[in-house]
Amino acid sequence: MSLTAFSTSAPLTDLVFGASLFFPPLFKAVLLGFFFWLLIHPLLRGWMYSGDVWHPTLMDLSLFVLCVASALWLLSLG
Repeated sequence: MSLTAFSTSAPLTDLVFGASLFFPPLFKAVLLGFFFWLLIHPLLRGWMYSGDVWHPTLMDLSLFVLCVASALWLLSLG
């Protein structure tokens, strides 16, 4: 039984195996949105958990969703 994917006669033998992984745009948007959220969350955390917001956890989740949506929008522009 021969394994053709790792054959030495195959083209692009110097290609790294991990380079063939596909990251969908939504995955990239979630990662970029998470970094946006990491920048914005500490700035708003005091206000969210001070009692002014009815449900701080839902506010935090909605902030994360807005960050992911804006990251997806930024990725779709380029």
